[in-house]
Amino acid sequence: MEGGAPATPRVRSRRSSTLHCSRGLNGILLAMPKHLVISTSGNPESNSRIMGRVALAYLEKRKVDCEWLDIRELELPLCDADKCYANAGARKLNQAIHAADGILIAAPVYNYDVAAAAKNMIELTGEAWEDKIVGFLCAAGGMTSYMSVMAYANSLMLDFRTIIIPRFVYATGDSFEGDKLTDPKLETRIHQVADELVRFTTGLRSKLG
Repeated sequence: MEGGAPATPRVRSRRSSTLHCSRGLNGILLAMPKHLVISTSGNPESNSRIMGRVALAYLEKRKVDCEWLDIRELELPLCDADKCYANAGARKLNQAIHAADGILIAAPVYNYDVAAAAKNMIELTGEAWEDKIVGFLCAAGGMTSYMSVMAYANSLMLDFRTIIIPRFVYATGDSFEGDKLTDPKLETRIHQVADELVRFTTGLRSKLG
């Protein structure tokens, strides 16, 4: 990514015709924030995907506006700063990120860094990340990669003025059995990050009024 983030085209996404609303500080009726959980793993048995699903189920239980997106299903190309932006999967991803106010990224950690597919996602979507609220759910093989998400978070913050939630979840394989999360403390932490996402997006949206 020479000279910073790629100049991806702005895609105006359409909101659902059914909007949940609240009133801002000055009484103006505001649409409720929209949330998105993105799974960035290509592994069909991904632990980070399980964490993302737990977060999604919790947000749905809270009855907030939330959608799920799994990049494994989009057949995304590698970013070439050229024809990749016209790819159907890349456009769908761009539209989903544009439409969201708050985003939870569920990502695996490989070789002391967030997986390359998660970085490729940013390179494909660029400006769609501007001014979003972002939180992280990370799964790794061991505890020594705990700080790996920071370079990724800093890239979003510095390039796109993304607001990073100062709480993220990091888990190892000990918290899972098959396709199930078995650690109640980890589940609680996932719920806390989801709560923080809603708190940030709702608080900032109310200020707009």
